[in-house]
Amino acid sequence: MRYLAFREGKIRSALNSKMKSMNIQNIFLIISLIFLTNCQNKKTFVIPETDADNGGLFLPDGFGALAVADSVGPTRHLAVNDNGDIYVKLRLIEGDSGNVALRDTNNDGRADIFQRFGDYPNDGSFATEMRIHNGYLYFSSELVVYRQKLTATQLIPDGKPEVIVIDHHPIQWHNAKSLAFDNQGGMYVTFSAPTNICEVWVPNKGYSTPYPCPQLNDQAGIWKFDENKMNQHQSDGQRFATGLRSVVAISWKEEDNSLYAVLHGRDWLHKNAPQYYTPWQNAVLPAEEFIKIEEGDNFGWPYSFYDPFKHKRMVAPEYGGEGPREVKDFVDPIMGLPAHWAPNDLLFYKGNQFPARYKKGAFIAFHGSTNRTPYPQAGYIVAFIPFEEGKPTDKLEVFADGFAGVDTIANMSDAKYRPMGLSEGPDGSLYISESKKGKIWRIIFKADPTKFGEEQLVNMEKRKSRTYLKTPDEKADNLSLK
Repeated sequence: MRYLAFREGKIRSALNSKMKSMNIQNIFLIISLIFLTNCQNKKTFVIPETDADNGGLFLPDGFGALAVADSVGPTRHLAVNDNGDIYVKLRLIEGDSGNVALRDTNNDGRADIFQRFGDYPNDGSFATEMRIHNGYLYFSSELVVYRQKLTATQLIPDGKPEVIVIDHHPIQWHNAKSLAFDNQGGMYVTFSAPTNICEVWVPNKGYSTPYPCPQLNDQAGIWKFDENKMNQHQSDGQRFATGLRSVVAISWKEEDNSLYAVLHGRDWLHKNAPQYYTPWQNAVLPAEEFIKIEEGDNFGWPYSFYDPFKHKRMVAPEYGGEGPREVKDFVDPIMGLPAHWAPNDLLFYKGNQFPARYKKGAFIAFHGSTNRTPYPQAGYIVAFIPFEEGKPTDKLEVFADGFAGVDTIANMSDAKYRPMGLSEGPDGSLYISESKKGKIWRIIFKADPTKFGEEQLVNMEKRKSRTYLKTPDEKADNLSLK
């Protein structure tokens, strides 16, 4: 930068001293030289052409998409670097090289370099996180949070991964280690519960639900760690929040310096309490919860669940809820979301490429339900929630659809893709990963952002009539998937 300033100073000095004797052509030449000198240190990005079919996606008017890659492999989260390189976390249960790096070398928007890396043991299919923070690539297996230093000129980070946090629990359900950073040295790590409602097996008696739930001691919560300290165990961290069954989507919102997450609600209300909850209620209850988290918050798992129709937190039937009964002892979500849609990533948009209404709003990747039978499975989209005055508008918009590839999803296996990860590129593009084959999309806005309004959302609103997006009719005889 000092050399750049020196060059500019010399050029301007020459311009001032010789202005009178130079013709207009030479003046323009020198001005152009100043402009080019300034541009040499700035990365420019070429906005590529989108696919004619938007990579199979349906998007609001003015948006387009292209497939960056078709088959990276079963993936979880992804991160896009300042130079456009993409890093993806693979879900592998053995071996090493659980990460993959992608690079586009000819600016057509499609990756033409794919390189596997990761000198660490893979330890389970819930290996999830991939984030870039303060020049480091942070990623997680099921039991360990790692990081590696990124180098501007290299695709693959140097050296062996540093171990940041170690989980002492065994491989179990809901073991994703998702991360968020508060930009003050704090790193937030999810330690989800391995059960539905803290049930434990008792020999000769079957399952029981103990009170108090022992899993709340060191699971079902979020812990805060030092992002720069090596080899931390859970006991080295500070429990930040509790009563959280399963959190995969977590993010720090810079506008209000707060931690947000989207919570997976419990299952099996009808199976566990058929005297109180019908098969229909089992499909539409409880809400997935969009939550803002303050230190010390308790969100009530396993003793309660959130009803998105009543807008109330209800007592769980296994813990004294003999019929629907409200409880006010726990923190409510900032917004209730459709049941069982499995929100697996959360991104607050910061860029300037998209229309202004998307700025600071929340994108959520819904992985899709697995257990709404006899009703169709639901979710399988990327949604957008606008924010106004720092709060969600209580309106969920369909932003990207078409992942499932079918109109009625009887079983999860019927869906072609399941959206999983979100990342914002340096030019403001939105990247989406999916967990089945490892296809990656890049969403681009191609129209005049000042002319974007409700009219451009009409077609996406109509998509809510599909069986995997609408609330099934409670009174209709539609319990068979024909």
